Amino acid sequence: LNLAENGPRLLVVAEQAKIFSHRGGNVTLPCKFYHEHTSTAGSGTHKIRVKWTKLTYDYLKEVDVFVAMGHHRKSYGSYQGRVSLRESSENDASLVITNIMLEDYGRYKCEVIEGLEDDTAVVTLNLEGVVFPYSPRLGRYNLNFHDAQRACAEQDSVMASFDQLYDAWRSGLDWCNAGWLSDGSVQYPITKPREPCGGKNTVPGVRNYGFWDKDKSRYDVFCFTSNFNGRFYYLIHPTKLTYDEAVQACLKDGSQIAKVGQIFAAWKLLGYDRCDAGWLADGSVRYPISRPRKRCSPSEAAVRFVGFPDKKHKLYGVYCFRAYN
Repeated sequence: LNLAENGPRLLVVAEQAKIFSHRGGNVTLPCKFYHEHTSTAGSGTHKIRVKWTKLTYDYLKEVDVFVAMGHHRKSYGSYQGRVSLRESSENDASLVITNIMLEDYGRYKCEVIEGLEDDTAVVTLNLEGVVFPYSPRLGRYNLNFHDAQRACAEQDSVMASFDQLYDAWRSGLDWCNAGWLSDGSVQYPITKPREPCGGKNTVPGVRNYGFWDKDKSRYDVFCFTSNFNGRFYYLIHPTKLTYDEAVQACLKDGSQIAKVGQIFAAWKLLGYDRCDAGWLADGSVRYPISRPRKRCSPSEAAVRFVGFPDKKHKLYGVYCFRAYN
């Protein structure tokens, strides 16, 4: 049985396989459909149905994003009110996403159905951002998978994907502690092989511990964040502050104490550089160095981690964040 013999075969094409954007931006995921050997969009005998879904890491599950058939349109979940078809021509099924969220990162499938024929194309939405390792005040290897998800969310980020961690490794990220990724695997990036991190004679790469029990197994986590709609800054204050004083000082200045994801985004994406150690919302003390120099991370550009000091007695500066309306 060859149903395609009665008419031209339906073809779905994505002009670009990868699209780049950033949090808060707008983007168009390209998708057009044709009939083989013709330039027409449809046969006219059947209504065209366009369905966009987001693929999960294992490709076995799909998340509904948007469906259109004739004048009927429906969007789903967090995409409601943010997605539409571009429809620049009668064969244009491109998806427009507005106000992009960190969770929008990933692979999307465009499926076009006409009668008994259908075809698909896949487009990847990449976000400009930064991957950073995170462990809580309790110390190394204290997060199960669900705790890790919450920890990233609390720091203005999401759990990183393998592709995001791999790109970060290619850009020089080196971290010996294993951390959860969004697919449930546990991995860590090594650019400088050494004895405590798999052995000094091993090759650089992203080391994979495999998949572990999401409830019982405990590791650190790799988080991903992108740019933000606001101002990150070090608060100029006449004295150093305890943690509670730091929180109040930011509030008095019309801001909130900054989160770990925000200091990493400011450092990586905006080139923020300051040698003053300051409190952050999770109780940690850090400072961002984009221009390595004596007494300020002389060997590398990095967000330097001081630790989790005593909140009531230790005195530091503070980093604040003011969101734009």
